Amino acid sequence: MLVVAVLGAAFAAQAVAALRPHVPLLLAATATSLLVEGVLHRWQRGMVSVFAKSHADITVRHVLRDLLLVVGLLRLSEQDRETAYAALVAGLLVFYTLHCAIQAVSVLVRRIRTLPVVTRNIDASALRLSPAPSALLRRPGQRLLVFGMPSTAGLLATAVTGEPRYAAFGIAVSLGLSLKGLYDLLVLLLPSRRPAGEQEVLDWFDAWLAEYRPTVGLYFSGGASSAYQANMWLEPLAKLRGRPVIVLRERFMVQKIAATDVPIICLPKVTTLMRLEQSTLQALIHPSNSGKTSQVLRIPTLKHTFVNHGESDKLSSCNPYAKAYDEVWVAGPAARERYATAEVGVEDKDVREIGRPQLDAVRPYAGPPTGPYTTVLYAPTWEGWDGNPGNTSVIEAGENLVRALLADPGVRLLYKPHPLTGSVDARAGAADLRIRELVRAANRERTGERPANDGELARRTQELDRLTTTAFRSAADQVERMLLQSTPEPGRAEAVVRATAAWERAYWASLPTSEHQVVTDARPALYTCFNQADLLISDVSSVVSDFLASGKPYAVANTSGLDEDVFRTAFPTAGAATVLTPDAAGMPALLDAVRHPERDELADARAALKRRLLGPDEPTSQVRFNAAVQALCSVAREHRTRMADRLAAELPGQRQESPAAPERETAATSGVLTLPR
Repeated sequence: MLVVAVLGAAFAAQAVAALRPHVPLLLAATATSLLVEGVLHRWQRGMVSVFAKSHADITVRHVLRDLLLVVGLLRLSEQDRETAYAALVAGLLVFYTLHCAIQAVSVLVRRIRTLPVVTRNIDASALRLSPAPSALLRRPGQRLLVFGMPSTAGLLATAVTGEPRYAAFGIAVSLGLSLKGLYDLLVLLLPSRRPAGEQEVLDWFDAWLAEYRPTVGLYFSGGASSAYQANMWLEPLAKLRGRPVIVLRERFMVQKIAATDVPIICLPKVTTLMRLEQSTLQALIHPSNSGKTSQVLRIPTLKHTFVNHGESDKLSSCNPYAKAYDEVWVAGPAARERYATAEVGVEDKDVREIGRPQLDAVRPYAGPPTGPYTTVLYAPTWEGWDGNPGNTSVIEAGENLVRALLADPGVRLLYKPHPLTGSVDARAGAADLRIRELVRAANRERTGERPANDGELARRTQELDRLTTTAFRSAADQVERMLLQSTPEPGRAEAVVRATAAWERAYWASLPTSEHQVVTDARPALYTCFNQADLLISDVSSVVSDFLASGKPYAVANTSGLDEDVFRTAFPTAGAATVLTPDAAGMPALLDAVRHPERDELADARAALKRRLLGPDEPTSQVRFNAAVQALCSVAREHRTRMADRLAAELPGQRQESPAAPERETAATSGVLTLPR
């Protein structure tokens, strides 16, 4: 609001200076308003949108600014100068006309470069992809500021000196920049510079599907902050037998998906999505529910399974929407029982236990801490949508838990909050910030030798970034990104695995063993923190279930207001946990049990609960996951065969021609079924 007030005051001062007239005030007011415009477009983009909705966008403000300058010139000039200034006004009018023309052509260019299919890890060079135009040409606000700056400066110089040639020169420069920008955009409309048209892209997409012949896909739709739900399934998907593919619905999500060699296709429109019906795709795996999930469920040739992005005792882990899928895949018997108890319409015959393939990388318990420090991972979940105070411990217990841990000189704390913390309840965000400050303050009081910086982490980071990221210009659009993110180099996936492991070793080796850490970046991942921790403290969430794969001690914060016995009954994942009250009173005893396993009375309970939540250790989760995928694909193929036979029986006239029979048989066995529309 301060910025808005300054801008309003600058325009008011400019108007007064133009009407009086007063040259110093005119200079100061104009310079101030231009400076504020730069601040708005650099740091206050939300306020720019507010101005636009109020019909006071950058074009209106810039026209007003130049108009006041012209008024000031007319007030300052002599009678015989009005004719000369008329030419300047005409030049300004032409400049603003060119600005409107550039914007119109920019919109047209954006439309022809908005393809119906967006891809990654696929060679799409046949679509005549090309680099995007300059970002300046696509952003009207910044473009008007930059292109109009010479004319504004020239008008100010004329106001000071009284020489019209300065204004004429500035306007001429602005016109030249505008003409160059318009030319650059018009060139992109030439047939040789245009990307492929919509129908050509769709034909190419159909041909790619026919050549790649996908069998199983990961379907995902959601907001920008929800990409982690899909990313946790990338590695298990890549290890599947068959030809996997990732199907997205939002264009921005293409860049949110983590490094993978699996082909990615984004199909924003329902009509394009329905082309999967004619492909060899047999099954789709769904890690989350979304409004757009119902659209893909309409495809009769596909089988769908819900795998969720984590399991916990919360109601969200047995959502009634799950009954819309053909199967529901869970980690272990506990989740099967959870669905039966919830009575949400999911039949037991449709539930399959596959374990959690992501957890194969979690190292098992290897004994109590051997060094001077006990590493404790505090990984609370977020506040959720329902306002239940028991969802997260951050608000009521987080600071108490952290203080109790930091009070023990033998504890090293890893604090990893949920990415959505504070997104619903501001109290959670404020508590998170206070916890981070507690950690920073504790580190200031700790002394310890830092490992020598030999550059290993920087080298490993550079290598991993080279393998997992693609450098884009700030002006790059989806078409340019498709051009740069083509088919990955052979062996890249294996190289990423090796580089990630090397980076993790270098990362932990670069940190003092006594220093507390706040972990908020994508690296290191949660499961890497599991391997570093001797103890987990969390809430009722999937983090607890996943940590059980390690067999290490864990604790759950009870902020629900329930008695401990009732709490354990209501939330079975806490059955083998130390239940902590909001005041963290049980922390010393918990740490003592971690350091002295003979005092750990929950070890056997953890082993039993692990089997109940995650299933058996053998066969591995990845093996069970692959078997479940193959079985579901087999069901899909059998369904297609029956539908093809039924369709042939209902249309006997098509069987009179001998070439049709082998063709139908090939379609049925390959998993492709063409249904009448």
